[in-house]
Amino acid sequence: MAAMNVTSACFYLGSGMRSVHGVKVFASENLAVSKIEEDKVKLGGSDLKVSRLGLGAWSWGDTGYWNNSEWDDTKTKAAKSAFDVSIDGGITLFDTAEVYGSWLLNGAVNSETLLGSFIKERKQKDSEVEVAVATKFAALPWRLGRQSVVRALKDSLSRLGLSSVELYQLHWPGIWGNEGYIDGIGDAVEQGLVKAVGVSNYDESRLRNAYKKLKERGIPLAANQVNYSLIYREPEENGVKAACDELGITLIAYSPMAQGVLTGKYTPENPPSGPRGKIYTPEFLTRLQPLLKRIQGIGQSYSKTNTQVILNWLLAQENVLPIPGAKNAQQAEEFAGALGWRLSSEEIDELRSLAKDIIPLGFAQTIGK
Repeated sequence: MAAMNVTSACFYLGSGMRSVHGVKVFASENLAVSKIEEDKVKLGGSDLKVSRLGLGAWSWGDTGYWNNSEWDDTKTKAAKSAFDVSIDGGITLFDTAEVYGSWLLNGAVNSETLLGSFIKERKQKDSEVEVAVATKFAALPWRLGRQSVVRALKDSLSRLGLSSVELYQLHWPGIWGNEGYIDGIGDAVEQGLVKAVGVSNYDESRLRNAYKKLKERGIPLAANQVNYSLIYREPEENGVKAACDELGITLIAYSPMAQGVLTGKYTPENPPSGPRGKIYTPEFLTRLQPLLKRIQGIGQSYSKTNTQVILNWLLAQENVLPIPGAKNAQQAEEFAGALGWRLSSEEIDELRSLAKDIIPLGFAQTIGK
């Protein structure tokens, strides 16, 4: 979930019986908590444990790329429902950024502000609720030195209404000053403002350099957040996925559903509106149909949706933490169904083969995240 590429352009299981995805289960509260803990993963070499799926908040408050240039109370309530349903389903990691919903991207309400208000309201009802927050530093050209990172983080914390966050990431490489930015996230760890640090949109070379520089201070680089989905597998081809696996850095996958296209909701006759329509054209959507039909067929054999199949495919790649975005409760509830099962090796390979030559035209060049 996500900013334009500035560098190139300047779960509550109560005791008792309930139904989970059509299957009735019985669990005590202690067993429920234990199960949720089992489903957590360590983020890279850090001590931080997070849910195996996160929720991306790129669209929250945004009117520049999402939401048809509109944001109102109805959309805020829908986003709040997505937040609550995610937590109820065991997805407790939320990814935002200082630029999401900000004036820099023609936003209406800052995503951090919205997430902060949702957390505050939820904690008023349940003070013990667990929420892990990941946010990002925007490497804007006028930001120089390590101090700029700490200052920006403190501003983010103010909007979130928190004293610290679980993960702080450099949103994209800067035009200059990247050494200072790495120093800055290291300082944030030492000042107790964050539990783990990461980068985003970093290629292999920059990733290795950031890892080495932080390691000299005894700080692990926990994550690299990049665009990764069944139809956009650049991280496998450019060495980023292999480097993450080698160095013990978690690959956080944004746009894991290719901005909704892999869910099957769009067709050549009904392409997405706004900027996405320039990427996912009717011609592209026509070429995508055989893959979508096979995803649907595999999903039916597991009683799963397209969304759950493609998220499971990513989870099967290992060392990958997808962060699909949700605008409402229905979308958020669907995500949890990607957990607790696994595609066969044959199905994983088949989908990869079918998607081999399907790449959204201009995607990497147009959108940084």
